[in-house]
Amino acid sequence: MAKTKKQETTGFEKFVRWFWMLFLGGILLIVLIFFLASVGAFGEMPDHTQLENPETNLATEIISSDGKTLAKFYLNDNRTPVRYEDLPQNLIDALVATEDARYYEHSGIDARGLLRAVLKPGSGGASTISQQLAKQLFHGEGSKNIAERLIQKVKEWIIAVRLERQYTKEEIIAQYFNIYDFGNNADGIRSAARIYFGKEPKELTVKESAMLVGMFKNSSLYNPRPDRNPEGVKNRRNVVLFQMVKYGVLDEKVKDSLQKTKLDLNFNPESHNDGTATYFREYLRAFLKDWANDKKNYKADGSKYNIYQDGLKVYTTIDSRMQKYAEDAVVKHMKKLQAEFFHQNTPDRNPTAPFLDLDKDEIESLMQRSMRQSERWRHMKYDLKKSEKEIIASFDKPIEMTIFSWERGEIDTIMKPMDSMRYYKHFLQPGLMSMDPQTGHVKAWVGGMNYKHFKYDHVKQGKRQVGSTFKPFVYATAINQLHMSPCDKLPKAPYTIEAGKFGNQKAWAPKNSDGDYSGEMTLKAALANSVNTITARLMDKVGPEPVAKLARDLGVESEIPAVPSIALGTPDISLYEMVGAYSAFANQGVYTKPVMVTTIVDKNDTVLYQFVPETKDVLSEESAYVTVKLMEGVTTEGSGARLRRTWMPNSGVYTEIITGYPYGFTNPIAGKTGTTQNQSDGWFMGMVPNLVTGVWVGAEDRAAHFKSITYGQGASMALPIWGMYMKSCYEDKELEVSKDEFEKPKDLSIVVNCDDYKEDDNSNSNGLDMPEEDVPDELEF
Repeated sequence: MAKTKKQETTGFEKFVRWFWMLFLGGILLIVLIFFLASVGAFGEMPDHTQLENPETNLATEIISSDGKTLAKFYLNDNRTPVRYEDLPQNLIDALVATEDARYYEHSGIDARGLLRAVLKPGSGGASTISQQLAKQLFHGEGSKNIAERLIQKVKEWIIAVRLERQYTKEEIIAQYFNIYDFGNNADGIRSAARIYFGKEPKELTVKESAMLVGMFKNSSLYNPRPDRNPEGVKNRRNVVLFQMVKYGVLDEKVKDSLQKTKLDLNFNPESHNDGTATYFREYLRAFLKDWANDKKNYKADGSKYNIYQDGLKVYTTIDSRMQKYAEDAVVKHMKKLQAEFFHQNTPDRNPTAPFLDLDKDEIESLMQRSMRQSERWRHMKYDLKKSEKEIIASFDKPIEMTIFSWERGEIDTIMKPMDSMRYYKHFLQPGLMSMDPQTGHVKAWVGGMNYKHFKYDHVKQGKRQVGSTFKPFVYATAINQLHMSPCDKLPKAPYTIEAGKFGNQKAWAPKNSDGDYSGEMTLKAALANSVNTITARLMDKVGPEPVAKLARDLGVESEIPAVPSIALGTPDISLYEMVGAYSAFANQGVYTKPVMVTTIVDKNDTVLYQFVPETKDVLSEESAYVTVKLMEGVTTEGSGARLRRTWMPNSGVYTEIITGYPYGFTNPIAGKTGTTQNQSDGWFMGMVPNLVTGVWVGAEDRAAHFKSITYGQGASMALPIWGMYMKSCYEDKELEVSKDEFEKPKDLSIVVNCDDYKEDDNSNSNGLDMPEEDVPDELEF
């Protein structure tokens, strides 16, 4: 019996001994696993520096001069951080009630929640907000391998505790909202609030906050887009509202009311192709890349700034209100103008539509060039390595595509690529740039009518013949050199600059578009009515080289041959250059290089660069002022007079394409219209004391144009956009666009009041459909 009792005691002792060995061994193993995980034995762990500055991709934010976000540059992460102070309390309450009810009671790990999850599987996740942040920052998706997933959990627990030591509870909540991907390019709470509801986070209502917090469960599954899972998102939102009631942060009656409501999305997905100032943004992208590649702008560690990931803030000169007014004016006029152009280019009216003056072979050659310059051709040749024969065949094969239309927006259709190219040749393109002449700040930039379908920027990339808008450079040179007055008279008689003079290979004798060569005319009336023979006389007096030099001094970098014919606007110059040049006339002769960016700061608001305007004294104050007074005549008695007239017939061209008429301006406006040969280009440059705005309209190919000068002149194609834009700017009193007189020099010695110089000049001064000069196709050397 004694032997049996001893054996039983020995067995019990073994059990106890093994129990404690396993228990203590398990604890030691857990401690060892935690230790090994903390020192990085199972993969890299973030150090103190990484915890203090976790690596997250932050979008570069483009900010307007009036404080609005124009756009963001990003690759995969459309993220702009928001401070805890800018989060509404209802959003914070919704998060805590749904994701971590004891958030303010634990230090990163919720022991009660963890025990519940172990003892009662399926009762709810035990991950705290801190753990979820740790996962988002340093791990991402969980592994499907059980062992690896357990290691990941251990690492999350360790990082969560460290985060709690490193940050306050409020900072962790802000980081969590900033890091989460809400889908549809909505990275972080600020993007989510803007994309789903069109507002800032602090403006979110209770039900909007509940919807966004509900997406934390799975933003791919709970996607509120109308074509995805809006009903599921609504149900999930209602769960969040229930949780808020459960934890005492929402009244039950309010919950019952809100659960019956729709999502009420204001869905505005962000895309580089959409939104405001798209052409300006694309220019800015290239500008920022050049800035970042400049070694003097490198980071302290010698690396480059990444404009897609480093969270830069770029403060621009664009005014979001003026940009909207410009875009609205362009859209309104171009719809009307384009409809008329299509009307005039139906197959029965123009068998070679949209081209004029070209035969079948010339059109075929033009289309072949366009085909080889197309993005489709480059993609097939260089990316897909297709043969030329295969590429050409593909352009004649119908395929599914989406095309642009003013009337119906985007149209899904089946069309041959070559036919789509011919279709797009019908479209007239606009360009508008508006600038403060004193500061050089560019306030509005419209490079085309739809960036998604027409990527070419007609503000800075495009260069076209400028027509009569070049004439003020000739007149300004004459005033500056010869001290001429707007009231000086010159004969309208035919004028020839002989062959050999100024490098002319043959004699140059421009014609007046109205065929009138009788009598004399003041310089003011001559410029107002674009009298070519008087411009030729002035060119002969001053010579083409000083005129070309003046244009270059005024910022025109495009080639300007020093030949007489430049007086009629033969050079190809960009709208950007023309607006910059004209600004000197309104700025007392001082040229200010256009400025688009004022400041760049990093994610911590440290100033990286501040841009200072570049200025240059080009003309005397007197010469600049006298030139302005000359150009005022264009809007009072010349081709720009329809800006002031209110009594013109309510029929014909006025109802068909003079959009927004009447404008009824009574304040001083200096301007100049421009029309090139065959009406291929229509220009209007207009100035008031603190704003210079240029507008260009024309087709991609110069052979596509209006038949009639009535429709194709600058006063019809471009001036209406200027008129509607300025009218909107004046109606917005906060903009303070000037209606004052241009500043007069103190010691003005040149006579500018021509009341005593009235003459019978037989000029067309009613501002109606005034034809402008023909510009030669080629320069005469």
